[in-house]
This record gives sequence, structure tokens and C-alpha cells, in this order.
Amino acid sequence: MTSQVVEDVPSVLFDRAKRHSVSFVLPAYNEEENITKAIEDTVAVAYRHCSEFNVIVVDDGSTDRTAERVDACSARHPQVRLVRHATNLGYGEALRSGFSEATQDFVFYTDADNQFDMDEFPLLLAWADKADVVAGYRRVRHDSAMRRANAWCWNRLVRALFFVPVRDIDCAFKLYRREPLAAIEIESRGAMIDTETIVKLARRGSAIMEVGVTHLPRTAGTARGAKPMVILRALGEVWRMYPQLSRLDPGRPPVFAEPTIEPNLRLDPRRQEATL
Repeated sequence: MTSQVVEDVPSVLFDRAKRHSVSFVLPAYNEEENITKAIEDTVAVAYRHCSEFNVIVVDDGSTDRTAERVDACSARHPQVRLVRHATNLGYGEALRSGFSEATQDFVFYTDADNQFDMDEFPLLLAWADKADVVAGYRRVRHDSAMRRANAWCWNRLVRALFFVPVRDIDCAFKLYRREPLAAIEIESRGAMIDTETIVKLARRGSAIMEVGVTHLPRTAGTARGAKPMVILRALGEVWRMYPQLSRLDPGRPPVFAEPTIEPNLRLDPRRQEATL
């Protein structure tokens, strides 16, 4: 059984879409060059498409002016709030902090590096009533050759060890229904967090959909996901989490959303390999 893949969504669907309340979570580490644009783009999209919203920026121990620039955005937009870690605790901890502070019906997260187009957020929101998880996947990945190679290996590792019902597990463009997300205990502190979250939700019978999104080249700041220490920490989490996730009671089998097919909507129900 695979997730439902949405290849294209007609604009007419957005016009009929019910407006939802959304908490936006933006993890950030030393993103002073990117964070203002990331917040302003998120706020602009939220005003257009959400009934209520808040933006939670998690500064994971930045040593630059990231927090200062978030505070400046908060002065302009009361919906923006800063959560700050005193030291760098890792990507998983940043997301855990953001998720725990979310208060709206849905939780969306994306990175603060501006490698995703926030104007594509409605592609996910259009299916909010059809699924508990709407996961983006990168149609074309604009990263270095080393990062693409690491991602290729990581996707195949976690798919070999766990039932991962999405093609691009670490795509940082996901929308969750908050209630089932809050019902699971997330233990990962690093890169394993996306795998753990999706696996646990799938085992609980959550409806999952995939939507293709645009991935943009990083134009400022420095990517850190390919650092040896980050990779070693991620492999350590796989080793630690495998016994628990492999024994996890599957309960109900995963239920994958079956959206109403609109005119000109192309659906591909087949599971495909990640585009790297």
C-alpha cells in the first residue's frame, strides 16, 4: 500500500477550499541572511490562505543575528514568536520545540533557508480535509552532489529498515493535522525525526498524501546537513530507534487519502523513487 500522489492541482480547488487555522514552524540555525524573507513570505501566505495562524521560529542556538531579526519581525507581526535554544541541540530538537508550541488545528513546517516556495503552501492546504499528513516531495532537488548522494543513501536505508510510505522522507515542506501529531511521542533529536514521525503516524492509520513541490537553490547561508558529525548522529539514531519502531504495533494499516478527482487533475498512485 502506498501514499496517494498528487501530481497537479487545479486552481479552482483553492477557490473552494475551506480556510484552516495553521501553526507555521520554522527551525533556524545561523540563518540571519534568510530569516527575514522566510518569515515575511510565510506571513504573507498565511494572511491569504488561513483563518488564523501563528509563526513559531525556533532559533536552535544561533551565534549570529538570527534571533535579533526574528524579534524585529515580531514587532511588525504579532503572530510571529521566537523560541530560542541556548545552545545548538539539533534539527530534531528544533522541530520538537516548534511542534510543542503549535496551537492551531494544523501544523506546517519548512526550513528557514528559503529553498521552498511558500506560494506553493496552498498545494498542501488544498488537501487538508482529505489527509492527516500532506507531505511535499522535491520534483528536482537543487543541492550539491554530496548532499544528493547522502539523501539517496538515507532514503534507501530508512525504507529498507522501516515502512516509510513517502518518497522524499526529509522534504521540509509538510502539513500535519495537529491532533494525531500531538498523540505520538517523538523521541528523535536529529535527522531521524521525519522518519520516526511519519512511521508512527502511518502505523496509527493516519491518512497520508504526497504533493510535488519546487526546490530552490540556497542563495545565502551555509547548509550543514552533510557534515560528518550530523551524519554520524543520524546513523546513531537509526541504530537506537530501530528496535522500537520495528516492534511497534501496527494497529490499523495505514489509510491513504483518496481525493475527489477534479478536472485536469493527474494522480499517480504508484510509489516512486525520490527525485534527487
